[in-house]
Formats: sequence, C-alpha cells, structure tokens
Amino acid sequence: MRLTEISYGTAQPIEGYGPGFFRVGGHVLRGACLITPWDAGPWGGFADTETPLAMAGRIDVLFVGMGGDIAHAPKDFVATLDAAGIGVEVMSSPAACRTYNVLLSEGRRIAAALLPVGGP
Repeated sequence: MRLTEISYGTAQPIEGYGPGFFRVGGHVLRGACLITPWDAGPWGGFADTETPLAMAGRIDVLFVGMGGDIAHAPKDFVATLDAAGIGVEVMSSPAACRTYNVLLSEGRRIAAALLPVGGP
C-alpha cells in the first residue's frame, strides 16, 4: 500500500479535540468555534448567523458539529445560510472535524462551526 502525505497548503487543519476544546494551528480554542481555512476563533452559536454569513462567496459549505451526538440545527439558522448560498451539513463534531480536514486537503471552499464534545 502506498501512503501519500496530506498537504493543506497554507490552511490549518483541525489537529484535535477533547472535552470542551478544539486544537487548530497549535492553539487551543475553548467552547464553540468557527474554523475556516484562513482563521479559527470563537463562535456565538446558533444566535450568531452574522459570522458565517460574512463568509458568503468565500465558502460553499459550512459543516455544523453538534457536539458528541447528531442533532438538528435550528431551521432558521440553516435557512438563513442557505439563502446566502452557503450549504449546511449537520453532523456530530467529531465527524465534522474529520470531514473538514479531508475536504480541506482537497482545496474545497469549506468552514466548520463546532459545538464542543462534552466538557467541564
């Protein structure tokens, strides 16, 4: 079997996650986070549609990690982003992290809005 090293270019993948945190670019982010190929920082949760909407035209899909389990995102949140041309894919946060990294390595126009898995 031939293994190929994954290249993310200048983008930073999600390096890890744990109870209440995500690690991106060597930095630990606590709580809900919004991660893009060009930045990573806190996210205000589903009440914060402004931050993802500011990415309209720069991303095609926003992966929404719902924490440790799959749940439905609020319909108005999804509808607002959909109207701006941003597709929303809802899954657990671990699955969103993995999917984000795979598509990031392919150079896709993506971002991830993540709720933490468990935590103190």
